[in-house]
Amino acid sequence: MTTERPSEVPPLRDRLRAALPVAMKARDRSATAALRSALGAIDNAEAVDASDVHAGAIETSAVGLGTAERARRILTEADIAAIVQSEVDERRTAATEYESLTGGADRAAALRAEADALAGHLD
Repeated sequence: MTTERPSEVPPLRDRLRAALPVAMKARDRSATAALRSALGAIDNAEAVDASDVHAGAIETSAVGLGTAERARRILTEADIAAIVQSEVDERRTAATEYESLTGGADRAAALRAEADALAGHLD
C-alpha cells in the first residue's frame, strides 16, 4: 500500500527563480524585468543592517578570515510574499500615474504586464 503525499507548493522565491529562465527563453521582457526586480528586492531585504558597524582604528579591528562577516537575515514566506506584493502594488500605482500625468499608455501597459506577471506567482 502506497501513500501519496500531497504535493507541496514550492516556496515563492523558488517559484520566482524557476520562472525567470522560462520568461527569458520566451523573450517576455515584462516578466523577466519584474522577476529580476522582485528577486533583487528579496535579496536586498535579507541584507545585513550595517548601521551598528563602527569604523575605528586599524589596530582595534577584527583580525582573521571571516571575523567581520555577519549572517544574512532570514525571511519568512510571509515576508517574501509581502515584498512581492509591494512590487506589484508599486507597478500598478506607477502605471496609474503614467496614464494620468503623462498619457504614457505604453509604459503604463508595460508596468501592468510586469505587475500581472508577479501577481500570478502570489496565488
